[in-house]
Amino acid sequence: MLRIATWNINSVRLRMPLVLRYLHEHQPDVLCLQETKCRDAEFPASDLRSAGYEHLAIHGQKGYHGVAIASRHPLSSISRRDFCAKGDARHIAATVEFAGREVAIHNFYVPAGGDVPDPQVNPKFAHKLGFLEEMSNWMSGPDWQNSSAILVGDLNIAPLEADVWSHKALMNVVSHTAVEIDRLQNVLAAGAWVDALRQQIPPHEKLYTWWSYRSPNWLAADKGRRLDHIWLSGDLAANVDALEILKDARGWERPSDHVPVLISLKSR
Repeated sequence: MLRIATWNINSVRLRMPLVLRYLHEHQPDVLCLQETKCRDAEFPASDLRSAGYEHLAIHGQKGYHGVAIASRHPLSSISRRDFCAKGDARHIAATVEFAGREVAIHNFYVPAGGDVPDPQVNPKFAHKLGFLEEMSNWMSGPDWQNSSAILVGDLNIAPLEADVWSHKALMNVVSHTAVEIDRLQNVLAAGAWVDALRQQIPPHEKLYTWWSYRSPNWLAADKGRRLDHIWLSGDLAANVDALEILKDARGWERPSDHVPVLISLKSR
């Protein structure tokens, strides 16, 4: 069994008590974090190692972005890719062993894209579209041929109508616009990925991983979006054994606006 979780933690130092609670209660083998918001030297590695996650791959920067992989099992082939020549810490990859093979885990934090869904007037939105285009171009190349891989992270796009609380209300809101969804589908197709969450939960069922801080009562309003994703290469799709979205974590003290998503893979 290999249990992999992804969580946009929105400052790992601020929310390390929540991370440790999650690790204690749910025991993933691998935890992928986004928006760690600290430089590598400031990352709370000792806390994770004390919790049994001795193997770390970290890619951070001061105050912004940042991704990390914490694992109970050895990590190899650690790499970081710079997208759009921005120097942002938005990707890290590492390899773990599962069922007698090497599996690459790619952890992404895709740009949010600002508020205006027009690349002509909003540089942040143009950056997001360019980032997605670079992802699809990369995954169309030889590095991705015949490889076992898992892609996780905050991709900042809710692609399906049931991935948002109201398709009609949000179809012109950044994270659910047609142009973003089209670019994300290009990435999915380029890597021949399987959307593991929607493999387990039918596309017509509502499914959220993020609830805005702006909502005065997020639970009652339930105006969520599915911004966090787990994708599998085709050879791993049949190994999915279970899926868990921990909605309760949104109600923890001083929470992230995202919740952990965990998938269990079982050797067949």
